Amino acid sequence: MTKAEILRLVKEEDVEFIRLQFTDMFGVLKNVAVTASQLERAINNECAFDGYGMDGIWDRSEGDLFLQPDLDTFVILPWRPQQGKVARLLCDVRREDGSPLPVSTRAMLKRTLQKAKDQGYTVFVHPECEFFLFHTDENGIPTTLSHETAGFLDVSPLDLGENARREMVLTLENMGFEIESSFHESAPAQHEIDFKRAEALEIADKIVTFKNAVRSTAKRFGLHATFMPKPTAGSAGSGMHMSFTLIKDGKNVFYDPNDPEGISDQARWFMGGVMAHAKGMCALTNPLVNSYKRLMSGFEAPRDIIWTTRNQNTLIRVHAKQGSDSTIELRFPDPSANPYLALTACIAAGLDGIEKKTDPGAAAAYHFSERTDEEKAAAGIEHLPETLPEAVSCLERDDFMRTVLGGEFVQLYVESKKAEWNEYMSQVSEWEIEKYLYRI
Repeated sequence: MTKAEILRLVKEEDVEFIRLQFTDMFGVLKNVAVTASQLERAINNECAFDGYGMDGIWDRSEGDLFLQPDLDTFVILPWRPQQGKVARLLCDVRREDGSPLPVSTRAMLKRTLQKAKDQGYTVFVHPECEFFLFHTDENGIPTTLSHETAGFLDVSPLDLGENARREMVLTLENMGFEIESSFHESAPAQHEIDFKRAEALEIADKIVTFKNAVRSTAKRFGLHATFMPKPTAGSAGSGMHMSFTLIKDGKNVFYDPNDPEGISDQARWFMGGVMAHAKGMCALTNPLVNSYKRLMSGFEAPRDIIWTTRNQNTLIRVHAKQGSDSTIELRFPDPSANPYLALTACIAAGLDGIEKKTDPGAAAAYHFSERTDEEKAAAGIEHLPETLPEAVSCLERDDFMRTVLGGEFVQLYVESKKAEWNEYMSQVSEWEIEKYLYRI
């Protein structure tokens, strides 16, 4: 959209407030709100904020930071009042001189996509975002309680979240999403809404918008939507599978009709790059202490660094028989990840694999993931980090990821995640009380 179109729409639709939104280094949505009278000033990049208290601001002497709205992200928020409406614009964070803030993850993704473009590639992504719907208590505080026992693809009356999920779909469509499907996932209270693939930056923006819309809609039903990877024990966790397609000269470079499996060399090299850096990027794609309780718990969560064209329980699954729609699906990221950061890492690793012609090895046998750890080790199969500190250590040792993200960002991110782990380790859990208090 143009500046003139936005100003006209704001007037015609009686928009009174505009949220200038951006994310911190962890993907948490932030905003500065302005009234319609200040919109032109904001569009001209004259809206500043003090970044001192923000996570992800490396240099505390930066002074004021400026928000540069991406005009194509303008949308009216359907769940806000219809008189005196509220709209939003997603923004890039810039310094006073107009240069991008080095630790801005949206800027990182843009840089990575520019590198892909320089090589002739356009990157398309199809995400699958899973989430849970839980009750809130009498004070509106989220719980992990749900009255339902529904499972995969169940319907009402087993699926008690059906009405809320339907309203989420309608809200998202009202915001310009093309929703392909929505359904109940395998765990009680777990849901999935899938939207159409698009170019990588648009998808990252949409994931941020998706989370905000889903949580806002859930609140209207007295529910809490959480993208926490493993909120309950004994059931499946939530993933954010991401399927990638590279287009060059109008063709999908991952598909080769002359290959027995329909997979091109570029597809194999892309997978090879992801597999080579999977450990190093895991702290980015699976950024929480809780993330590793999903990865290590089974329930079709991938653990081994292998690929296949069939088995669901692998790091990478190739959908090659779709011809021009062939994709490489990464199954290890989870929805707690900052989408800009996760996509930056995955795309950069894949491009590095293509550049270096990294061999991913042969596809794993269908039931390979069911073999013992000893058998896997004998076959030379590695697995993802088992804890957050292990993942952070892998990130620190991955020189390529440090180059992609920048040394300053990696240092700040690592320090934050180490502090998160130390805080976790200082807690005494209910499990420990039940296990030890009465016996020791």
